[in-house]
Amino acid sequence: MGEELEELYRTTYTTVVRFLYRKVWDADRAHDLAQEVFMRAMHHRPEKPRAWLFAVAANLARDEARAAVRRKRHLTLLKDDPIVQPSIPLPADESMEVDERRAKVDEALATLTKRDREVLLLWDAGLNYPEIAGQSGLALGAVGTTLARARRRLIEAHDRMEQERRAAHS
Repeated sequence: MGEELEELYRTTYTTVVRFLYRKVWDADRAHDLAQEVFMRAMHHRPEKPRAWLFAVAANLARDEARAAVRRKRHLTLLKDDPIVQPSIPLPADESMEVDERRAKVDEALATLTKRDREVLLLWDAGLNYPEIAGQSGLALGAVGTTLARARRRLIEAHDRMEQERRAAHS
């Protein structure tokens, strides 16, 4: 298999890099991910290596995109977080609005189970699925489903509370 893998590397490396580049739009990152793909191939020794390489490359590119979105979102949250940025005072009306939104989210979070809250907060903190599984004790395969359900429950709780507030003010 060593010679076969060497030949596969020689004949498909450039194609894998090109494929990854079109997914991540960063040449250096595409080369790094391609190296990871071939390292995994050496370890797994797949039966259908070419198809396997592209499936793994697609998964790595997807994970890379998710991580980039998470990092960007997390940085945006941190930028607006007065705990992280205490020296930047907000105008009084914005500060009150931010406090009200946080209170509403905290109230909705309080209606969730401990597990749902934990998974949502770990994800919001920028942890990936394996890290969330390790912290929460969930099986890796259950993290995505648990997270999706927790998000849905949070939105439903928030919407329900908003409807109750509107009804109380009517």
